[in-house]
Amino acid sequence: QVQLVESGGGLVQAGGSLKLSCAASERTFSRSAMGWFRQAPGKEREFAAGISWGGTNTVYADSVKARFTISRDNAKNTLYLQMNSLKPEDTAVYYCAGSRFSVPATTQSRYDYWGQGTQVTVSS
Repeated sequence: QVQLVESGGGLVQAGGSLKLSCAASERTFSRSAMGWFRQAPGKEREFAAGISWGGTNTVYADSVKARFTISRDNAKNTLYLQMNSLKPEDTAVYYCAGSRFSVPATTQSRYDYWGQGTQVTVSS
């Protein structure tokens, strides 16, 4: 069972930046597409960004495109999400997720294992 542990969340002012990390426990990470999802208070969890196993294929939700960048370091079994120009509406718990597939998907059902989440709060 692959374990994922997110870190890097916190409180930031609007317009600021944060970088989230997600450490995976196994080398199978390098063969898996990975994704970041988020869940705001009172809302359903939604897709934010995804990346293929090799890192060459990325996909973003329209709401974060051009502000967030997903990347990975397979040698370190770590996934990242660089978040710039943060807005109050980006406030959510952010989850990383791993897929048995090699290409990223936007739907939760395509992901098989999940981290516990890290809180991101953006103040206005």
